[in-house]
Parts: sequence; structure tokens; C-alpha cells
Amino acid sequence: MRDGLGPARLRLFGGNVYDELQTRFGIGSKVLAGEVVCPDGTAVDAMTALPAGAHVYFYRELADEVEVPFDIPVLYRDDDIVVVDKPHFLATMPRGGHVAQTALVRLRRDLELPELSPAHRLDRLTAGVLLFTARREVRGRYQTLFAQGGVRKTYLAHADGTATVDLPTTLRSRIVKHRGQLQAFEEPGEPNAETYVEEMGSGLYRLSPRTGRTHQLRVHMASIGVAITGDPLYPNVIDVAPDDFGSPLQLLAQRLEFTDPITGRDREFVSARLLG
Repeated sequence: MRDGLGPARLRLFGGNVYDELQTRFGIGSKVLAGEVVCPDGTAVDAMTALPAGAHVYFYRELADEVEVPFDIPVLYRDDDIVVVDKPHFLATMPRGGHVAQTALVRLRRDLELPELSPAHRLDRLTAGVLLFTARREVRGRYQTLFAQGGVRKTYLAHADGTATVDLPTTLRSRIVKHRGQLQAFEEPGEPNAETYVEEMGSGLYRLSPRTGRTHQLRVHMASIGVAITGDPLYPNVIDVAPDDFGSPLQLLAQRLEFTDPITGRDREFVSARLLG
């Protein structure tokens, strides 16, 4: 781990490593600088040849990113987990153009926890309670808990307009999202997404997802005529500058409840954030 980031792992075509890295990626200079290593930590040099399928490791050069100017308050921390109150605009983990400016990388640096890993994810534009595991040994237990629906999640959302269905209600549909497309969408077929929606008054809604499809809450709210305030994707895509933090999506992961898979204790974590 270096500055919160692990090395890139590259599978080789085989032959001289310097020639391959220079031809494929233009990074032969990393070989000459001793910054490319084999799995045992041995540095690759200009004469090193490895067979097809072998792996080497190196650290990528990071592109400049717009700094997300918000703190990540820690709600709870012990030897196994770290629970934070993620701000809007900060991705959970590196993806696409968001690498250093992600909750995972910033927390690894700030808390000096190189094995920190998210047990689940929140959209970059969604704020609220986010749980990380602190040690590799417990990672699978918590990730499985989330994957198998063993966590009760409660969200708050603000939306304008009047819903086209009577509330409260359970929304069920099939939601898919294709790589390279900004929006997820509903299509005919067996439902894979379920959300219980309650109206709280004054444009506030309580959302209880029973599944975790990409953009599920945003798609379901837009589908009943009450798109979440500040949503740049639903129902229509709106271009927002990377450094525009003025209109956060009014969606908050307000509460997590579960039985701890390690201790057996009932856990409840609540965001201190407010919408608006």
C-alpha cells in the first residue's frame, strides 16, 4: 500500500518485460527506475524476461482530481469495523476518474489502516452511513452479511411533486444498468429490485430497500413521478461540472441495523446529517 492505494497487477504476454511495458503502456521508465516488481518483491530490470501469464506489480501515476472539500466523520471504530458518515460527492472506492478522492483511499491515509475495505457501497452522490472492515480476516463475514440482505437499511429522500401511486407502497421492478451508460432503467421481466416507500410530509420520504441494485432508489422514485431533488440523472441527464458542489442529491443513507456476524451483538448506526 502506498498513500492509500495498492499496486496495479498486470498479466504479461511474455518475453522481455521492459519491451512489453514500453510498447503497451509507455512506462518502460518505471522498469529502469526499479518500480516494477515480481510477486516476490524482486525488482524487474531491462533484461528481465518472464513467461506468458506471469504477473508484475507497479504503482500507477494518478491523474489530477478535483478535491471533494468535505470531511468524513467517523461514527464508530473498533478492531473489526469503521463506520463513517460519508459526504455527498465522494465515491466509496476507486473507479473511473475517482481514485484518490474516494472514501476508501482518504480513510486509509487518515486512519492509517491499509487493509480497510468497504463492506458495501454508496453512490458517489449519496451521503450517509457507510461501513468498512478494518482487517482482512473479517472482511468476508461483513461483505456476506450485506450481500445476503442481512442488513436493514433506511434512507431519507426529498422530492418535489406528487407521487403517481398511493403511499406507502412497495415498488418492485426489474432494473438493469449497462456498462458505459449513465442511467439504469426498468425493463419487463422478473423483478430484481424492491423498495418500500413512505411519505413523511413536506416532500420528505423514507425509503427501505430490500435489494441493492445500482441507482435503485433513484430509479424507483423517478418511476412514480417524484424524482429525488438534485438528481442529475433521473429522469433526465443534466451536465454538472466536476467542481460544482452546490446542489447535492437529496438522498441520505440514514440508518444501518444488523446483527454483528463476529460478536452477535445488535448494531445500529445513524447518520448525523440532515437533508436540505
